[in-house]
Amino acid sequence: MKRRVILIVLDSVGIGEMPDSCQYGDGGCNTLVNTARAVGGLKIPNLQQLGIGNITLIDGTAPVESPQAAYGKMEEQSAGKDTTTGHWEMMGIILERPFPTYPQGFPIDLLQKFEQLIGRPAIGNKAASGTEIIKELGEYHMKTGYPIVYTSADSVFQIAAHEEIIPLPQLYEMCQTARNLLQGEHAVGRVIARPFIGQPGNFVRTAHRHDYSLQPEKNILDYIQESGESVIGVGKIKDIFAGRGITSSYAIENNDDGVDKIIQAMQMHESGLIFANLIDFDQLYGHRNDPHGYAAALEAFDRRLPDIINTMQDEDILILTADHGCDPTFAGTDHTREYVPLLVYGTAVQPQDLGIRTTFADIGQSLAGYLRVKVEGLPGNSFL
Repeated sequence: MKRRVILIVLDSVGIGEMPDSCQYGDGGCNTLVNTARAVGGLKIPNLQQLGIGNITLIDGTAPVESPQAAYGKMEEQSAGKDTTTGHWEMMGIILERPFPTYPQGFPIDLLQKFEQLIGRPAIGNKAASGTEIIKELGEYHMKTGYPIVYTSADSVFQIAAHEEIIPLPQLYEMCQTARNLLQGEHAVGRVIARPFIGQPGNFVRTAHRHDYSLQPEKNILDYIQESGESVIGVGKIKDIFAGRGITSSYAIENNDDGVDKIIQAMQMHESGLIFANLIDFDQLYGHRNDPHGYAAALEAFDRRLPDIINTMQDEDILILTADHGCDPTFAGTDHTREYVPLLVYGTAVQPQDLGIRTTFADIGQSLAGYLRVKVEGLPGNSFL
């Protein structure tokens, strides 16, 4: 029988502070639990039946006597709490030191090199909310044509530009220039294109975001691809791994479209790995301190979960997890250092308590083992 794994990362849906959270300024964070408490309880019956309420106490989502999935949570071994770090660790890359961050903005000499390479000045150069900085500088950007450069608490170099002022191909070229420049001591995890449209006072970011990651080391995705199996990325997976180990990719506009594309990929590819990231939780609600929006997004995904399960074949395994936290009830707008949930479902999976896994890399070893792919020299232990 052909085997297939569907791995879905619910971006930022953390499930409680890790032992070292205080070192990151995140003591007391718990994205899922605090969101549920803030809205008077979460109604996620399908995730509940899988066993998410058996991992920890969640308002409105009680534990069930006989969970349909194996359940547990995972601890991140890598230093950091960002998208790239979390996804890379799942595939066997553990970072001993975090990617560099620039809470005070980028060094002037570095920014000047970037300006020389693109042939125009840049504005901004500070840590800021993406929606706020286009409110602040969008009109000036439209008058001058100068790109808006900014960062956050994460290791990112972000370039915002109005699509009618700096067309997308030109913005993407600027981002690739920045990616080539940002190596060595300034090797940020991601360069991100942040296009927007509209008029002053009514700017809206578009779905044409594009991420430029560092090239990862050899990882589980490479081994799967080398074995002759396909690796299908849905959402920003291809960007996170800089295309490495990805056979083909589906772009998505939002979580709902992401679920549609996951199902489309399942209908098109009957074996191998389908690896998806659903970003709305993080991008639209976590960073914007919106627990009600966050809860609504979780409940919306829960309503679509049966669509995925009903498309599964007998030999399929579905893994649901997250890459970090982004507690919308927490002080600040940054990611939070958290355990992430782990739900593993399929006819080949014995429902059980998987406990606390000591690294996200257990996912990669598990799916590789199930797909009968031999892996050498990478961390993690299979839970299957």
